[in-house]
Amino acid sequence: MRRALALLVLLAAGVALALWLADLGGMVEIRVRDTWIGVSFPVALLLLALGFLLLHGLLRALAWLRGLPARRRARRAERRRIEGEAAVTRALVALAAGTPAQARIEVRRARVLLGDTPQVLLLGAEAERLAGREEAAAELFRALAAREDSARFLGLRGLLRQAMARQDWAAARRLAREAEAVQPGAAWVREERARLALLTHDWREALALGAPDVPRAALALAAAAQEPDPDKAAELERQAVAADPGFVPAALAYARRLRAGGSPRRARAVLEQAWMLTPHPELGRAYLEEGEDALARVKLAEELVRRNPDHPESRLLMARAALDAGLTGRARSVLEALVATPGAADRRAFLLLAELEETEHGDSPEGRAAQARWLRDAANARPEPRWRCTSCGAEHPAWEPVCGVCQTVGHIVWAAPGTAVTQAVAGGAAPATPGPQARAAE
Repeated sequence: MRRALALLVLLAAGVALALWLADLGGMVEIRVRDTWIGVSFPVALLLLALGFLLLHGLLRALAWLRGLPARRRARRAERRRIEGEAAVTRALVALAAGTPAQARIEVRRARVLLGDTPQVLLLGAEAERLAGREEAAAELFRALAAREDSARFLGLRGLLRQAMARQDWAAARRLAREAEAVQPGAAWVREERARLALLTHDWREALALGAPDVPRAALALAAAAQEPDPDKAAELERQAVAADPGFVPAALAYARRLRAGGSPRRARAVLEQAWMLTPHPELGRAYLEEGEDALARVKLAEELVRRNPDHPESRLLMARAALDAGLTGRARSVLEALVATPGAADRRAFLLLAELEETEHGDSPEGRAAQARWLRDAANARPEPRWRCTSCGAEHPAWEPVCGVCQTVGHIVWAAPGTAVTQAVAGGAAPATPGPQARAAE
């Protein structure tokens, strides 16, 4: 309704203007020498308006004709873009379906239609990888990495994955540094650098880049073993003990360094704390080294085990020290208490009892009978604990940061054979690093 009223008012105004011009009268004359043209003023205005409209239409037509090639190019480019995006979509579907041959065909079509855009190059590289054409994929990744925009990161990421798959550690480290420079602080780059450090046994780098759940004590101790500077090595050993005071290898290494540096009291404190948390025979032997004679070592053993005297390792250490000092009665009482505790004694306790019988009775019929009895019990007893990998179950003569069988990091713990062990040292284990065969399969 409002639009109708507005149109009516506009028409009325136009009619009024026309009537006013008609009543206005007057002439418009144009003289060129002897030629004279004269028209009334309303007609002159009408001719002027018509001339303006004609000129405007002519100019618009010229502009339309002039823009015709550009419009044709734009329509052609839009059609190519639509077809190229359709080819990209079909390539994505082919990759998701696991048909690399079809994906490569669609990628080639997309490159013709869209050019070497980052998306097309990345799709092409992934299609080549899926088809097993690693060199062709590397060429596309290098094309991406040569770009000056943020898409360079995609190329570096692909090249880094390929370098790690073929175990080219030098190239992998270089590519990781370049990717870090392109995307500083990127979580994926940090994770890959940490994984690379584990694979190459660069323990200090792994410690610096590791997530909170990695075995920091194991990594710090391994980094200390690689550190040529004694002061830096001592600091790394201190970090290992601080991360896990009950981690036996770290406590032993740090105590030895403290003792060599003239701090025997601090060394004893480290060993005592570790023994309280994780009694271990190597801790006991290291603690008793300060004893000048057998009786002094008995005193040291009493000092060490006073916080957990009923632990099987405490009783074994006390019995060993007493037996070496000739205190056979003391040794017997401790060992008999150990074997009387259900499930506490292992093979070592019965072997110590057999040695005790030989010490007390010598080569007598009574001694041989007692020895034979304890040796039979030792043969049927639970084996003593050993260093074992919780990932593959392999046994090791000493602790190592990485299992030589399955190549996992931080999974070697002190445990009895046949027992289920699911936790690694230092409050967790590093993510498993695949062995050479598994890495080659990737």
